[in-house]
Amino acid sequence: MAGYLGKWLMIWVVGWMHPFFVSVSEVQHNAADKSLEISIKVFIDDFEKALGNGAGFAVDLSHPADSIKTNQLVFQYLQKHFLVKVNGQPVKLQYVGYEKEREAAWCYVQVSSVPVVKKIDIDNSLLYDAFDKQINIMHVVVNGQRKSTKVGYPDSRASFSF
Repeated sequence: MAGYLGKWLMIWVVGWMHPFFVSVSEVQHNAADKSLEISIKVFIDDFEKALGNGAGFAVDLSHPADSIKTNQLVFQYLQKHFLVKVNGQPVKLQYVGYEKEREAAWCYVQVSSVPVVKKIDIDNSLLYDAFDKQINIMHVVVNGQRKSTKVGYPDSRASFSF
């Protein structure tokens, strides 16, 4: 029992001393709607730091003073740090919104007019401007086939073929 508790204590101490920074993104092709549905989960405090660094002022996603301005800021950040190409062509993200879930922020974007997906390229540099230990995990689902990868600072590019 003491060994078991000691292992968990050590993991907790190491995690506390060396925090980790991670995002998880899922890109799903909706063949019926001919769209890509994209959800991105980041730790809210890390995301606020990155947004604030770029904006030059503190950002509060939990209690925004101006929700319209905050949504614009979130979308501008995603457009700069989450770039997508489908079948070799850049696509335009459409902002759906964000929501807070405990200590995380979920951001939602979509891409219209995507009838067929053979290849998706993603340049994901989310939070790289705030943390040099950032890891971004990506899952892509096309025709029920799921592929996953991760990139870590400074690498940001991933490619998925179907």
